[in-house]
Amino acid sequence: MVVSRDQRSIWRRMPVDRIDDVESASGAGRLTKSLGLWQLTAIGVGGIIGVGIFSLAGLVAHGDADNPGVGPAVLISFLVAGLASAAAALSYAEFAGMIPRAGSAYTYGYVAIGEIVGWFIGWDLLLEYIAIVAVVAIGISGYLDAFLAGFGLELPTAVTASPEEEGGVVNVPALLICLLVTFILSRGTRTFGRFELVAVAIKVVLILFIIGLGVFYVDTANYDPFLPNGFGPVLTGAATVFFAVFGYDAMSTAAEEAQDGRKHMPKAILLSLIIAMLLYVAATLVLTGLQSYEEIDPTAGFASAFTNVGLPVIASIISVFAVLSILTVMLTFLLGVTRVWFSMSRDGLLPTWFAGVDRHGTPQRVTWIAGIASALLAGVFPIRAVADLTNIGILSAFVVVCVAVIMFRRTRPDAERSFRLPFMPFVPAFGVLASLFLILQLHWETWVRFGVWLVIGLVLYFAYGRRHSLLNPDSPHHVRSATPDG
Repeated sequence: MVVSRDQRSIWRRMPVDRIDDVESASGAGRLTKSLGLWQLTAIGVGGIIGVGIFSLAGLVAHGDADNPGVGPAVLISFLVAGLASAAAALSYAEFAGMIPRAGSAYTYGYVAIGEIVGWFIGWDLLLEYIAIVAVVAIGISGYLDAFLAGFGLELPTAVTASPEEEGGVVNVPALLICLLVTFILSRGTRTFGRFELVAVAIKVVLILFIIGLGVFYVDTANYDPFLPNGFGPVLTGAATVFFAVFGYDAMSTAAEEAQDGRKHMPKAILLSLIIAMLLYVAATLVLTGLQSYEEIDPTAGFASAFTNVGLPVIASIISVFAVLSILTVMLTFLLGVTRVWFSMSRDGLLPTWFAGVDRHGTPQRVTWIAGIASALLAGVFPIRAVADLTNIGILSAFVVVCVAVIMFRRTRPDAERSFRLPFMPFVPAFGVLASLFLILQLHWETWVRFGVWLVIGLVLYFAYGRRHSLLNPDSPHHVRSATPDG
């Protein structure tokens, strides 16, 4: 087997020309190729648009106990986050067209930089994607409360809020929604792809309806002041809403299940980001124009805004469809965590038991483990703490992918690329700087939680992953395959 220069080095790289041969050595199952361009784009749009519009836009505009509201300037927060995300999206597009494999940033870092970097990003994404599913479930729970309130019903705070909130014990709706999404994804990629395409179409129609109707009720007086607390909170807000502009990276984990990954993945990544940003800009303008930012409900912004202008029925309709549309975000990121986990296990860095698939090519074991973990997280943590935790991890992944695309252009200029990002190396370099800048806007508690998770990962890598890696010639996987029964 051809591997890197030093087979025992933590910097050994997955050989891109032999990636199929290396992965087949694990004996893991195969994923099913069933996704076309528009299904991939729908998964990307489904992952990007959702809680960003329906929950985080209102949260950042209104503010909370630790963060002053940014008001109408939430629009700028989205644009700053989108600009940073675009640079990374181009880097992802180049890698996705070149290496249409499950794993996304984990695989790209492994191929271009080395095993230890691939491990850290993969380990990072396991936590971040599970946390994303959780934070979206919390957002859905807020809209469910708003929907029931429209009928005069109110669930007890004890079963709708986290323990950190006054009167809260466990967020039962968020927990149950996580389990529902896990069940949908466990039905297989083909079923999931069809559901996602229909649900995303409904979501886009809903957002266009909100924008089209809301324009007629905008009060321009609500845009004054545009920057109520200065520009500093806008940048902090950008770090929070960054959560809302990177669903395409989770979509890229499905590259191995695309019918023509080299051709369709780059297009799907760029299309999904463009569609999402256009809708975000229009939606945030309407939201902050319908209601003063100080009065926006941070958990169900549009529902409260339409109630404010005398349209409670519309608010109830929005709450119903918001739940459906946000489900697509959860599906996309739960897909992401299961495919990263599957890929790391197939490569030997985690036990290959996790890489088992059913007869439909679905990794059921990791699907249910990740789904239950996200349910527990959604039940006991507040939305902002989970959102910030996801952002530091994804921003770190973006830094690695942007650096990796620069390095791979130099080390493997001959590799076949179906898409080449423009203005190399300036675009990915900007992506690195922008991502690092946004990371620095996050609170120190987020850094501590992230650091603890990485230390745990480091211990696990040296205790298990390094020795069992398929790139290690002394790996137990090679020993088993060499035996007469293997």
